[in-house]
Amino acid sequence: MKIYAPRGQLIGSVHEHFDFCTPTYSVFDAMEQEVFKITGDTCAIACCGNDVNFMVLSSATGETVGRIQKQWTGMVREVFTDADNFSVTFPMDLDVKMKGVLLGALFLIDFVYFERNN
Repeated sequence: MKIYAPRGQLIGSVHEHFDFCTPTYSVFDAMEQEVFKITGDTCAIACCGNDVNFMVLSSATGETVGRIQKQWTGMVREVFTDADNFSVTFPMDLDVKMKGVLLGALFLIDFVYFERNN
């Protein structure tokens, strides 16, 4: 998925990698340099009162630098609505364009794992 600024300027992209067990994504800047890897929980569905975590790792060091989290909102809301709560954390000094790309990754993860098709 490509992410653009309001005037049509490419700011980055998110690529999903096929894996049977663990959701895995690569996050690239506008110059197509990999900046982050995102790895999800083995069970990427919200169940049993647990939050679902997607760790944001630096591609350069492999260290955890942030997290995208789908937060459990309770049995009634999870079962009977399509409303979700997410949080995203990243370093405060991260370039604003890469913050936008991580928000794009959040929307992609929401669409792929948590939206219902009616």
